[in-house]
Parts: sequence; structure tokens; C-alpha cells
Amino acid sequence: MPSHLKQLLARPQALLAPGVYDALTALAAEQAGFEALYLSGASIAYTRLGRADIGLVTATEVAQTLAHITDRVGLPVIVDADTGFGNALNTQRTVRDFERAGAAMVQLEDQGFPKRCGHLDGKTLVPVAEMCGKLRAALDARHDAGTLVLARTDAVAVEGLEAAFERAERYLECGVDALFIEALRTRADMEAACARFAGRVPMLANMVEGGKSPVLDAGELGQIGFRIAIFPGGTARAVAHALHGYYATLHRDGTTAAQAGAMLDFDGLNAMLGTPQLLAQGKRYE
Repeated sequence: MPSHLKQLLARPQALLAPGVYDALTALAAEQAGFEALYLSGASIAYTRLGRADIGLVTATEVAQTLAHITDRVGLPVIVDADTGFGNALNTQRTVRDFERAGAAMVQLEDQGFPKRCGHLDGKTLVPVAEMCGKLRAALDARHDAGTLVLARTDAVAVEGLEAAFERAERYLECGVDALFIEALRTRADMEAACARFAGRVPMLANMVEGGKSPVLDAGELGQIGFRIAIFPGGTARAVAHALHGYYATLHRDGTTAAQAGAMLDFDGLNAMLGTPQLLAQGKRYE
């Protein structure tokens, strides 16, 4: 739904896109009233592999996850494509695969390999020229020019704020549709980034609980100038916290009775999933 995402980004307020990692979390977010989703590569690593975000997830795993999500919900999805999963030609294949799977926006970053979560220490960067080549390749690979490409730079932690701004300028010259300067350290840095770029292109703010950036609400971020606010890993962190409590209680009590108020029962989950409607649909073909 690229055209719909463009319309959402044309509004004066920040678009709040929660992190999802499978069709169930996407469905829950849609039912909660969100207008767009962010498919987090980190959260796929957390939930599908039980591993940290250190470059272990493959493009195929992301594309499969995305296809399941877009088959189930109708919201535009911003997709984390990491480094494009290789060089410029790999990046083109990634963009084509993600576009076929239903991506509205594809995010590409300038980290070296192995890449890691933008709020972990020890990141490396590829040269600016290499990243520009990947971005041009990504833009050329789109079947639909309305599929948006978001350029992310991780240079703040490696080269400093001004170098990150200079990289963002070069990436913007390539023709990207949005910018993401990762791990801005202070509100003043956020304001400086938006003062320089927000008048020319939508800016994304990444809110990571316990990360490098101050966590602000979507309203504040919109006032600063951001047009996209993501909370990419919050869903996985909330689920992990709930699972610790659930399994500890079940192990202690031998029953889920104490958790009854914090979980859906059988009918409740089926109502959320739309099971009665799906069964009714099946009867049409009997």
C-alpha cells in the first residue's frame, strides 16, 4: 500500500507505527487502531531465532514473515531490510522480494557486516559511495515507483553527528523517499536533524526502550518535525516480560489459573482471529 503510506506521511503529525514480528502481532496492532506497521528485523531475530540482533536473520526469513503479515492485515508495512543483505545486486533482489511480499517502504542502512542493532556498541560503516550505490540500486529495482525507500545512517555512534548529517545529505541526493538518522543522543540532536532535513523529506524517529535516544511520545516527535515514529522492539520486550510471568506461574502452580485475567481463553483468541468468520467462509465451498 505505498500510495496510502504516502498519504499518511503527508499529514502534519507523526505517523505512529508499532513494531511487529509476525501475523498475530500485526493483527493485534491493526485491531488496536494503528494505521501502519513496522516489521522489525531485530524482533524477527528475537522471536524466530531466540537470538540478538547481530545480522543472523536472512532476507528470505524477512520476506516470508512480511508475506504472512500482508496476507492477514491491510495496513502499509515499513520493512527493515538491514544492509540489503549484501552488495548492490543483493539489495536489488531484496527490494524486489520485499515489494512482491507487500512492503510499502523498505529501509536500508549503511552498516558494515556483521551488522547489529543500532543501539548496540561496536558498529561499523560502509563507505558513503558504497551506500549510495546500494540506494540507487534499490530505487532502480522497484517495480512500482510508489514503493518507498528509506535510507538509514548509523554514523552518529561511529563518526559523530555532523558526519551523520553529511551522509544523510548524500543519501538524500540519491533520491530516497525518507531519512532515518539512528541513535540520536539528545532531544537537541533530534531537533537539529529535523531542522536540517524535515522540510525536504519525511524523517523517522526510532524509540528504543533503554536505548541511546530519549524516548518521546509520537506527539512530541511530531512537534519536533518527525513524520514517522516507530517503537520497533517494544512488542517483543512486552511479550518476553509476559512470558516470564506466565511460565513461572505455570511451573510453580502446575496450572494457568492464576494467569486467567492476563490471557485470552479459547473463545477469546478465536474471536480475535476471526475463526467463526473463516469457518463460515469455508461453508460456501462445501
